[in-house]
Amino acid sequence: MNKRYLFISDQHLGLQTKEIEDKKERLLVKFLEFAEDNCDELFLIGDLFDYWFEYKRVYQKGFFRTLTALQDVAEKEIKIHYFIGNHDFLHRDFFSKEFGAIMYESSLDVLLNGKRFYIAHGDGLVKNDIGYKFLKVILRNKFIQKMYSLLHPDIGIAIASKTSKSSRKYTMKKDYGEINGMFDAAKIKIDEGFDYVIFGHSHERVVTKYNNGVYINLGSWIDKPCYGKFDSNEFDVIDWK
Repeated sequence: MNKRYLFISDQHLGLQTKEIEDKKERLLVKFLEFAEDNCDELFLIGDLFDYWFEYKRVYQKGFFRTLTALQDVAEKEIKIHYFIGNHDFLHRDFFSKEFGAIMYESSLDVLLNGKRFYIAHGDGLVKNDIGYKFLKVILRNKFIQKMYSLLHPDIGIAIASKTSKSSRKYTMKKDYGEINGMFDAAKIKIDEGFDYVIFGHSHERVVTKYNNGVYINLGSWIDKPCYGKFDSNEFDVIDWK
């Protein structure tokens, strides 16, 4: 019997005004309630929050309804996969301990219902984006993260928030189409034998067939929330209203 898989990416909770974020969170919580009865495994493809910096004994305030909804999903014995995105500045063990989430710092090669999937947030895949690749090495450096965590949370989270917004403005100015590499990266993986390549990060929804595979980008929840569904041999991207 085939399993049911759901996928979402790039909610960026905390990005905009409180009114907009409250509406977005209500939509997300409704989706997570939907997921409780409609999937066996849930894939979060990064950047759930516009910034996340996790201290040992402190986590940032706000969006507790989302965290509670994720707990409800976990209590239904639904496996949660979380791909660390470029706005996920530091994850420790909160998601894994509280929700039993499996955390991925890079990509995943997995068989789902007999189809081979390559899943990643998608940052750092553009070959000519040398500046970001260098920045990613710095941000993922464990020693630098440990030193940063010595800052008072009010200061550390404030810096993370400001940096996140600057990063988003930089990303929005870039063209993540075929020329700049995300589709090129997907084509390489399809040529290696993957049936589906799933990315987020670019905030541009894409469903493109290539040779014997399909490249899918789940866009973002900033403008047009959607989710991916795979429960047979076809992957569908569906608007969430």
